[in-house]
Amino acid sequence: MSSKNLFDLTGKVALITGASRGIGENIARTLADYGAHVIVSSRKIDGCEAVASSIREAGGSAEAYACHIGEMDQIDSIWAHIEQTHGKLDILVNNAAANPYFGPVEETDLGAFNKTVDVNIRGYFFMCARGAQMMKKTGGGSIVNVASVNGVNPGHFQGIYSVTKAAVISMTKSFAMELGQQKIRVNALLPGLTDTKFASALTTNEAIKKQAMAHIPMKRVADPGEMAGTVLYLVSDASSYTTGACINADGGYLTI
Repeated sequence: MSSKNLFDLTGKVALITGASRGIGENIARTLADYGAHVIVSSRKIDGCEAVASSIREAGGSAEAYACHIGEMDQIDSIWAHIEQTHGKLDILVNNAAANPYFGPVEETDLGAFNKTVDVNIRGYFFMCARGAQMMKKTGGGSIVNVASVNGVNPGHFQGIYSVTKAAVISMTKSFAMELGQQKIRVNALLPGLTDTKFASALTTNEAIKKQAMAHIPMKRVADPGEMAGTVLYLVSDASSYTTGACINADGGYLTI
């Protein structure tokens, strides 16, 4: 294959969760730019439709579908929709996440624990499982799980979130190991500190931000769009022999 075609996603159907803003939105826009039909998904349909409409206005192909991956019935619903509407899924990007608690790990309450685990572990797991089942029937595909550098080095006051992201890293490797012969590749993106609403507890607190900068060789916060290129690589033919990889996009944070 010519190298100029390695990133071409024409004819591919891609589902991106948590795609109404931030990292997920940028991933959806990038995959659409390279020819994929993108299903923009998050909890609220209005935000999804705003992104999907913008992609269509720019000449891309997109649709919106609301799905809260912390709810099993909604997971079942979106996969039924994909089966009925498209009959296949080539690309799954699990990006939706929950982080409702910021504080001492020993003070984590059961509600925050359950919400974080239900979305970040159970949700990711069953989205991967449903994706794998569909991809097996249609000859393969690519799954990317958005984990976090916190899954390697736990974040201060982000205990349960860090635990779940470590689980996502392990989950990625488990699915990759079992699905390799089915032509299904499963990889993970590990973002560092990124300027999103999700990370606002860190980026808007000057003391915390200053402390973080001391551990980032590039000495800046990432723009959400800087995560999309790595995902494009992982879902395209450019990474055809890459599975079980966990790629850091962290300004060098994990090198220190």
